[in-house]
Amino acid sequence: MSLDLDTAVPPGRHTHRAGHEPAPRRARRTSLTRLDLRYSPYLYVLPFFVLFAIFGAYPIVYTAWIALTDRSPMNATISFVGPDNFVELITNDPQFWNAVYNTLGMFVFATVPQLLLALLLANALNRRIPGLTFFRMAIAMPIITSTAVVALVFSVIYGRDFGLVNWGLDLLGVGPVDWRASRLASWFAISTMVDWRWVGYNALIYLAAMQSISKDMYEAASLDGASRTRQFWSITIPQLRPTIIFTVIISTIGGLQLFTEPLLFTSGSGGLSGGTEGQFQTITMYLLDVMNNRFRWGYAGAVSLVLFILIALFSLINYLLARRISSDR
Repeated sequence: MSLDLDTAVPPGRHTHRAGHEPAPRRARRTSLTRLDLRYSPYLYVLPFFVLFAIFGAYPIVYTAWIALTDRSPMNATISFVGPDNFVELITNDPQFWNAVYNTLGMFVFATVPQLLLALLLANALNRRIPGLTFFRMAIAMPIITSTAVVALVFSVIYGRDFGLVNWGLDLLGVGPVDWRASRLASWFAISTMVDWRWVGYNALIYLAAMQSISKDMYEAASLDGASRTRQFWSITIPQLRPTIIFTVIISTIGGLQLFTEPLLFTSGSGGLSGGTEGQFQTITMYLLDVMNNRFRWGYAGAVSLVLFILIALFSLINYLLARRISSDR
């Protein structure tokens, strides 16, 4: 009599073939699978919310609390003052409104040309031209350049006595301009610094979005006799609507938080005051001035909350405008 080794089972041992798993083990495995499907997505996104709570939500809540007090390193006690800081800021602080005016002015001077130039530059680099890779890499160079170096170079370029720009104006028969003395001149100089640094960044974003547009659309338009300009406005711009809205919002946030360029443009004369008469002092410079020089931390908290509201408001306005303009094309 032959013994089948594959079916031989030692005494007292039991085997369970596939599909015949004991009911308790099968139920436990099913329960674990359900728990995994239900809770694992939350575990995956949990680190983001933990970091956001620590570095995002908590600072906002703490700022809102401190804005309702007279917190200062000069005071041993903290008193609750309610909305007094906001009332003083809005109704009795001309220096704050001067900073708001300067910030909005430089924002318009910098952001509008910046996005238009980035869009045109990306459209040019989206074609087949000699040295295309070189030009695509070159526009990214300002992004990795230190802001301090950029400000130093442009401070020399816009120097009053020996600046390169004034030298060029002198060749044209125009007198020298003191770029730090007047409001519009300083706005223009600082805006060119911002544009030089960020045009290439936005151009790369537009270029990446352009390359995702189907080439068949351009070929069909060419067969219908559409020129390159017509294709740009009728195909490229509508297809870039989400990207344009994204860059507008990001540029709005960065423009209203402008700090490093105007601070370094002072070349040590004026500091956080933004010039002798505050002609290019931004909101963030004023915020640091209130906090570090006047030691009014509660009042600085009110300034930062108002800045947060302004950024949210202008981001919403720019979003609606960009969406409306793109949809009309």
